[in-house]
Amino acid sequence: MSHYFEFDSDLKSSPKLIKYEIFDQHFCLKTDLGVFSKNNIDEGTYAFLKVLIPLQLKGRILDVGCGYGALGLTLASFDSNSKFVLVDINERAVALTKENISNLKLKNVTCLQSDIYQNVDGRFDSIVINPPIRAGKKVIYQMFKGAYDYLIDGGSLFIVIRKSHGAFSARDYIEGVFGNCTLLKRDKGYYIYQATK
Repeated sequence: MSHYFEFDSDLKSSPKLIKYEIFDQHFCLKTDLGVFSKNNIDEGTYAFLKVLIPLQLKGRILDVGCGYGALGLTLASFDSNSKFVLVDINERAVALTKENISNLKLKNVTCLQSDIYQNVDGRFDSIVINPPIRAGKKVIYQMFKGAYDYLIDGGSLFIVIRKSHGAFSARDYIEGVFGNCTLLKRDKGYYIYQATK
């Protein structure tokens, strides 16, 4: 069984384009088998974007577990002055994101393969994560804990997580790491949290 947070070199390819609109901007991204939410932008990402775009995050922004790039590339399209780094462990996801960066003609985004923060350099003003729930709590909690060391002082971690996927325990864990965790929005079972270093 192949999972979107792993790379399976034997996995067939069947690329497709998905389209969505947010805040009057239209997007078209390439997806494929073996990546998360390959048929459409998932509800959690969309709910997350509706909160994050109006916040106008500035500086260096890191998207951990970027998939084919829906979260980070949409944010980057709304802010050409900030610098975005997108990372994923899945080689196919990284290749798709790089293609989507090119197709969207984004000059403020880089994408690299990385096992969470393994290949990440420097510190960030914001880290955004739509955690890969099927990877398990151990993996996603590493994402949350590791974010602390990759944020500047005053920088923030933002996450989206469903109540049914452990939103409250994730909130408690993040609060234990950061000393704070604020609910920004609840949207159809999705909880969007911010923790500031």
